[in-house]
Amino acid sequence: MSRYLIVFFLFLIPFTACTQETEKADEPADKPLFRDPVYDGAADPVVIWNQEEKKWFMVYTNRRANTEGLDGVTWVHGTRIGISESTDGGATWEYRGTSNIPSPYTETHWAPDVIEHEGLYHMYLTYVPGVFDNWSHPRDIIHLTSENLIDWEYQSTLDLASNRVIDANVMQLPDGSWRMWYNNEVDNKAIYYADSEDLYEWEDKGKAVGDQAGEGPNVFQWKDQYWMVTDVWDGLALYKSDDLLSWERIPGNLLQEPGTGEDDQVAGQHPDVLINNGRAYLFYFTHPGRTESASGNDPYQERRSSIQVVELKYEDGRIVLDRNEPTYIDLQPPQ
Repeated sequence: MSRYLIVFFLFLIPFTACTQETEKADEPADKPLFRDPVYDGAADPVVIWNQEEKKWFMVYTNRRANTEGLDGVTWVHGTRIGISESTDGGATWEYRGTSNIPSPYTETHWAPDVIEHEGLYHMYLTYVPGVFDNWSHPRDIIHLTSENLIDWEYQSTLDLASNRVIDANVMQLPDGSWRMWYNNEVDNKAIYYADSEDLYEWEDKGKAVGDQAGEGPNVFQWKDQYWMVTDVWDGLALYKSDDLLSWERIPGNLLQEPGTGEDDQVAGQHPDVLINNGRAYLFYFTHPGRTESASGNDPYQERRSSIQVVELKYEDGRIVLDRNEPTYIDLQPPQ
């Protein structure tokens, strides 16, 4: 009998060790997840796997939050897209540098969306042709491609609903074609959409969501449902759809109530949702200094921004989250 027990325990030891290793695989994400060390103005994050380097990349808008003497909204102009990287599944991030966008498209970059298709990366980037102290200037969405997520080649400027369009978000449809959602600022900042067969030629289709002004649309499929989140400057509006055409507004806003964690005590803004290994992670940014108790006498504190992440949960037919709980994250390379 003792011999059988010995064999049993010898079998159990590696199984137990494997189980413990699996349980410890996820690490709690940093809070805040990332701050840009150059300008301290990281916003509008997008997370994507770099196949060449075997790392997760985060590309993001940067703002010159810590630069003094800038008039009006000049501080949100004049920067390239930032890059940070993670080698531990998204729990910690380190600054990598900026994207190499070719001339003459170098003045101001906002709100990138990046996808991979057949070994090539496509970026749809909001480009502003200058550095301005107000919002009354044109902005376009341009298409770029890259093999390494760092060096980009210009392809085209998209012909969309107006000359003031921002915040592209691209998703492949079930039939293999592609759809882009974006913010048309001319039409009360409604969310519009355009379709493409090949990621290069796009046909504008008009308004997708217009019940309230919003920006930064992000569309994803999860739990047998299509979802859209938009930044409505009071948390994130949530919509759902069965066909990616008709959108139903879900009452209440995500990330509307301030959190308790570091740099998270204000509403969340401009999201990116990454579905990975069946789990859904929402990356967003905050303006930590814009609290109710802020004096308004410290421009740097009110301008600076931080990236955060929270895991989404599915309860009773809707999406919920708890930004005050630790977010355990272990992003796996895509298959």
